[in-house]
Amino acid sequence: MFNASLVTSVDAVIERIARRQRFVVASRQLMNAGVSRRAIQHRVASGRLHPIHRGVYLVGHPVPLPLALETGALLACGAAAVLSHRSAAYRLRILEHRDGTGPVHVTVPAGRRPRPRAGIVIHRSSTLGAAELRRRDGLPVTAPARTLIDLASVLPERDLKWAIEEARVRRLITQRDFAAACAAHRGRRGAAALSRIAQASGPGPTATRSEAERRLLDLIAAAGLPKPRANVRVAGHLVDLHWAAERLVVELDGFAFHAHREAFERDRRRDADLAAAGTRVIRLTWRRITAEPAAVVALLERLLHLGRS
Repeated sequence: MFNASLVTSVDAVIERIARRQRFVVASRQLMNAGVSRRAIQHRVASGRLHPIHRGVYLVGHPVPLPLALETGALLACGAAAVLSHRSAAYRLRILEHRDGTGPVHVTVPAGRRPRPRAGIVIHRSSTLGAAELRRRDGLPVTAPARTLIDLASVLPERDLKWAIEEARVRRLITQRDFAAACAAHRGRRGAAALSRIAQASGPGPTATRSEAERRLLDLIAAAGLPKPRANVRVAGHLVDLHWAAERLVVELDGFAFHAHREAFERDRRRDADLAAAGTRVIRLTWRRITAEPAAVVALLERLLHLGRS
């Protein structure tokens, strides 16, 4: 005898679980919630569940929602799995996922042996601890410094430089983080290249910006100029110094920070966005702030005066 209420209750259980994880479910989750294997098989046959990995299903529609494939990969590889390598870099926004395709990279503990899955690249690590984990978009990912260590083993040096720079632009790593990660993973494939890039680029834009910002703020205070707000968002971009009333932004540049063509082009796009929003942008280098402080103060006085007139 057909029991409509039982069918409805099973579907309600499936939907409740699916809503929490981008409409992806694992068979073990359903069975733990009281859904029988036969009920799962019936819903696969009727098109309510769409297999994407063994024991992992899209619920309802066969076209996955954003991040559903990443969610499915984590479910397929077990509770200790985390997004890593390129997949972590995409979530941290230190690599651009241009076409949205490609396999999902997952790292599991060294003792785990999940079966190979189409569309998933499985890495194993005996050193991945809580200090090297973060959450992004509700998913577990490797921390920025650890992600760069992992990327060093798979990326060409040019792309690795870009990822390092982007992590610094987004203030995801400090030089101390970077040095600690390189030391902790000395001997790993790619670690030498990562250390070499770090040394070649000097203290990096985060440290350079911080020191330059302090020097410039001291100059501004000594000259009696209006105090700007530091590290705020303007027109969707995080800027170094902002005078809202005068519609002026100062960005602090360092050679290592802007040595790559991609970084130069990104900065020009930022400047164009700010200009379109009615904000003037000037860029000051460390050398100019330290070697020409009077000229910097005079420039700021003129620009702030123009902004008030």
